[in-house]
Parts: sequence; C-alpha cells; structure tokens
Amino acid sequence: FEIVVRVRNSRGIVAQCLEPPHRLRLVDAFAAVLAGDALGNATPFGPLVGEPAKATFARRHVAGQPALTALAIENILYTLATAAMIAAGTIALLFTFEVPAQIREFSEIAVGGMAFLIVVSLLVLWRRPAVVSRWLPGGAAGSRVSKLRILEHDIYSFASRRPAALIPAILLELGFHALGVLETHLTLLMFLPSPPTLLTSFIFETASRLVIVAFKVVPFQLGVAEASLATFAGLIQIDPKHGAAFSLIRKARVVTWALVGGFLLVRSGIKPGPSVPS
Repeated sequence: FEIVVRVRNSRGIVAQCLEPPHRLRLVDAFAAVLAGDALGNATPFGPLVGEPAKATFARRHVAGQPALTALAIENILYTLATAAMIAAGTIALLFTFEVPAQIREFSEIAVGGMAFLIVVSLLVLWRRPAVVSRWLPGGAAGSRVSKLRILEHDIYSFASRRPAALIPAILLELGFHALGVLETHLTLLMFLPSPPTLLTSFIFETASRLVIVAFKVVPFQLGVAEASLATFAGLIQIDPKHGAAFSLIRKARVVTWALVGGFLLVRSGIKPGPSVPS
C-alpha cells in the first residue's frame, strides 16, 4: 500500500518539479523508487547510494540536470514534511498520554530540534547562501563545478520560477504522510483486540517514521525497529508484542519490495554514478 502511494506521489512531485517539457512516466518512476530504496534500505549508506540510484534511473528517460534538480527539490520537501510530522506527532503524544518525565523531556527536546531544522532550512532557502560557489574553485562551462552551481541556483529559484508547482508538490508530500497514517491504522485494526483511535495511529506512525530516520544507517532497521516500536507501544497503552508485530509486518513489506528493486537494479546493469550529471 505505502510503496504504491509513494511511487504515485514521487511521480507527481517529480512531475511538478521537472522543468517543462520534461516528463517522467509512472513506470519509470516506479523502477527508480524501487531500485533506489533497495540500495538505501539494504546498505548502511542510506540516501548516499539510494538517491543517486534514483537519479541514474531517471536519467535514462529525462535529461540529467532537470532530473537531478527535481530529485533534490523532492528530498528537501520530504525532509521538511517529515520533520513537521514528527514534531506534530510528538506534541500529540505529550498531550494525549502520560509518559515518564525523562521521555517527556527528550520529546520536548526532539520537538525543539525539529522546529530548529525547519526554521534553518527555510532560512537557507530564503537567504540562498552560495554554499557550493563559495567553497569550490571556479570551473569552465560544462564542468562538474559549473553544473553544481547551476543545480544550486535551480533549487533556490524553484519557488520563484514555478510558484504554481510548489503548492501541489507540498500537498503531495503531506498526502504521502497522511496515507502512511491510514496504512498504520488499517494494519493496527487487523490485530489489535480493540480498534485504535485515528490519533493513536497517527502517533504510532510518527514513532515508526522517527525510527526510520534515526536508524537509517542500520539496514532495514533490523532489531532496532522491533525493539523501539515494542517499547513505544507500551507508552500509548498498546501491548508491546503488538508493536513488535507491526514492525515485522512493515519490514516484510519493505524487504519484499527491496527484492523487486534489487532485481530491477541488477537487470538494468546500472550503478549509482556521481551526483552531478556528466
């Protein structure tokens, strides 16, 4: 369920972020997401190898620079949306359930950290500091340094160049997280003795998303996801064994799609290349 939603959202977001007349078909976005996620989930390098793999797949169907720009913008929007979701879920947890003082203190720090990340990210996008141009020596037209500077400019100027595409892209990111909550709610409904509230499912999905972010370097979050969600389930009045069961169900889905993505990766013979199109 989530992978289909993610592929459709990724295709929609990339379509919004790609410069016309470039387009990416659903089948091509499907292959790119599966292959990239297979590498990102199965190795401790996460996005460092997963995102270049997606860009490599996309470059077979879309010009390199627009594809890389669209992917970078999508990652920025996803990061901001995820930070906002984690902050909102943590606040909901603190106001809905009684939690130990140490966890409450940690949660408050986490909310502050997420808020700081969002503010700094928005400030960077607003001020547009020359991060690449400032530290790299000048490069001739067509060189990798030159292409990095073009990429930096295209990312910063996206909102001003294509304001009509920004809101739909943000809504698609929020829709991805909303449907993730729905997936969690439906999964919990299947094996909990009493149906959870939608708010409880939202909080639980937030915890699951936080585990993914915090332990991205652990392949498939083996062990840490089960232990973390089992412990968290007890905080929101769910039997810990059900928290571990939820993690195993989700992991089975992730591993299944990772196998498909690995097959696509091997069949294509494509290896993640440099982050700047050559």
